[in-house]
Amino acid sequence: MSDYTLNKLKTPRILYWGIFLFLGFLILLGLASSAYMEHEGHYVTGMNNQIVWGLPHIFAVTLIVIASGVLNIASMSSAFNKKLYKPLAPLSALFAIAFLIAGLIILVLDLGRPDRLIVAMTTYNFKSIFAWNIFLYSGFFVILAIYIWSMLDFNVSRFSSLIGKIAFGWRIILTTGTGSIFGFLVAREAYSTAVLAPLFIVMSLLYGTAVFYLLLRVISKLQSIDIPPEITTSIRRLMIIFLLANIYFLILYHITNLYISKQIAVESFILLNGGGYTTMFWLGQVGLGLVVPLSYEMTNGENRGFALTITSIMVLVGGFFAVAVIIIGGQAFPLNIFPDHIILESSFYDSVIHSYTPSIFEFGLGIGGTSLALIIILILITNLKFIPSKK
Repeated sequence: MSDYTLNKLKTPRILYWGIFLFLGFLILLGLASSAYMEHEGHYVTGMNNQIVWGLPHIFAVTLIVIASGVLNIASMSSAFNKKLYKPLAPLSALFAIAFLIAGLIILVLDLGRPDRLIVAMTTYNFKSIFAWNIFLYSGFFVILAIYIWSMLDFNVSRFSSLIGKIAFGWRIILTTGTGSIFGFLVAREAYSTAVLAPLFIVMSLLYGTAVFYLLLRVISKLQSIDIPPEITTSIRRLMIIFLLANIYFLILYHITNLYISKQIAVESFILLNGGGYTTMFWLGQVGLGLVVPLSYEMTNGENRGFALTITSIMVLVGGFFAVAVIIIGGQAFPLNIFPDHIILESSFYDSVIHSYTPSIFEFGLGIGGTSLALIIILILITNLKFIPSKK
């Protein structure tokens, strides 16, 4: 794809408006769900005073991780000078900014009192990783906007490689910050480890690549063009590498916890006797999200485009379970408020595994936020030239 031009999405008007109205309907459902939860209060959700981060946080964190990882293609072009990916770099950066916006909006609406966002943006406690993430997320947004401009405007295109390298470094720091939100939370035994930061980085690389390929395949169908086989082959190789990296860091994460005596109980909970959380870990995160896709790709030599689509879908479903195990499973295990002390148990959830069943309103908010990312992409690729095609 050395000789290419960038074009707008050309699709039948009825199809465009059908997709637009469907996504718009889901966004309205998300806004209605958020408004209802805000008006009625916390009790209409499945969350409680033990599990305070629920399904919307799973959606939000997954989307933010994807926002970092979907920039892989642009980073390969600018930071590593892979000319094969250069035509796809603007599309990659667009996906990143869309998913970042969607993830942050879900966070703002889920945490409550979105009108007080200005306080979070102007009052900082620099001992809190949340304060640092305000800078990381807003900075990433600005860098992505400049990056897209530099790739689409010929007058400033000479700066695109430099800005791309900055975006690559920033996204690694951003994903480290997202993982550190949990890694710095010493109160929760399942979270308190620095290994979560590199684990989140490799998760972002895997999930972002899967999302990019799926969206590229959808766009190619809408545009009635074929994805070049060299692109499919290269993305497949990346997927295999990232699957292996995820397996390695996941093993490292759990071995690290098993080595620490006080973490053995929570590891036993996640790996052996956690009920639904253990099932989600082994069947969802490990099986569907890592082992099955890796085996499928390693043994499938023909029809790689279709195989990569199936692999990407499995990776995303398994990735959603992975984030759920980290966020919900980590909260479900009871707090150890007085470590190394024997205390009398009260009737207030001492040593009790906390239950959580998400409400339809939480699901509506998550789906609405995801639809927002997709409608941003749809509008921009229809009105601006993002889609590469051969001259």
